Amino acid sequence: MTDDTTATAGSTADAGPVLSIDELSVSLGATEVLDGVSLDVGRGELVGLVGPNGAGKTTLLRTARGTLAPDSGVVRVAGDPVADLSAKALGRRVATVPQDTSIAFSFAVREIVEMGRTPHVPRFGAMGDDDHATVERAMERTEVAEFADRPVTEISGGERSRVLLARALAQETPLLLLDEPTASLDPNHRLRTFETVAELVEEGRTAIAAIHDLDTAARYCDRIVVVADGGIVADGAPESVLTGATVGDAFDVDAVVTPDPVTERPRVTALADLDPDAEPEIPPVDRVHVVAGGGRAGSLLTRLDRAGVEATVGPLSAGDSDAAVADALGLETLEVGALEGVDDAALERLGVLVERADAVVVADVELTAGLAPVLSAVAESGTPAYCIEERPTNERTRDEAAAEAYRRLRVGEAGVAASTPELLAALA
Repeated sequence: MTDDTTATAGSTADAGPVLSIDELSVSLGATEVLDGVSLDVGRGELVGLVGPNGAGKTTLLRTARGTLAPDSGVVRVAGDPVADLSAKALGRRVATVPQDTSIAFSFAVREIVEMGRTPHVPRFGAMGDDDHATVERAMERTEVAEFADRPVTEISGGERSRVLLARALAQETPLLLLDEPTASLDPNHRLRTFETVAELVEEGRTAIAAIHDLDTAARYCDRIVVVADGGIVADGAPESVLTGATVGDAFDVDAVVTPDPVTERPRVTALADLDPDAEPEIPPVDRVHVVAGGGRAGSLLTRLDRAGVEATVGPLSAGDSDAAVADALGLETLEVGALEGVDDAALERLGVLVERADAVVVADVELTAGLAPVLSAVAESGTPAYCIEERPTNERTRDEAAAEAYRRLRVGEAGVAASTPELLAALA
């Protein structure tokens, strides 16, 4: 095995890929997990590995780290085959954040993070001032310094996840491998973790993360690699990889992909299968008007379109993600300005759309003040109304007038409550 002292996060000695995987095949027992996988990742890239459970994402990361020997193929880090590097040399090139956060011994948090300096400390030597400073920076960056002296066995799983990230940062390697690093984190720390990883990438490191949440992958990754059926089925920028067809084929799910109005990256909405046993009392219709908003109706609009039901939508503000779905499906949409709200002209146009429809479908939207006149207008029209209820009314209530208008519509002669699968099964 070889040793080295030059492969650090800031090293530019090797102009080639930081990670190069060539024709990699791996079997676990009698199961072939990866078959002929090739992948190059350059410096300063944040690559998301996505795919269904059991697709081989973790196996790919373990092989890249050298903890799993492949049946065939070569893995190189900073130009050298992983199989030829000593454990210490490899530890200066690759750091790992595992999915499993369990730690058997009651080391203090600081001691766990200090383990990241092991590849840099001489065998019989001790940490120096620079090593201690690196450990402190890693703990500050991952927000674990406040419990640095507590036993790692006495903190939460989410906190341990951040400790293991701090340990990886303390290694100061050019390549960082993360296996579902935010699985046990709350939403705030999930975002902060990826913000931290993205900052490291901007500083010149390379990161490859197995990610379960496609929206998170789309938001933070420069490149997404889809792993399925033992190989790589797609590789490229989020906008080119995360399509309904690719996601559907890889995950065996019906999905719609729309631009996120905030991040301007793809947003993936998986569509649940319809319940064939659902038998609500809903007559067939050819045309519906959908009261949507707040991104609550993307799946509904897509399902209606695929069921052959003509739909109109609104009122919606132009920046609403439901409007983006409607636009992608080519649906007629009543749009209103974010500041103007629902004025008399909008209500008049709404009346025309409702009158043309066989039924109105009210999505599981937030009951806000602006929705009150819309619901009242629907109730007064006498057009049959189907209220999608995926959450209790009290959880959605933001304005009492809107909640009262919704209740009147729901219990009126024309109102019917239904879940999305029930409604769609009937209309389909």
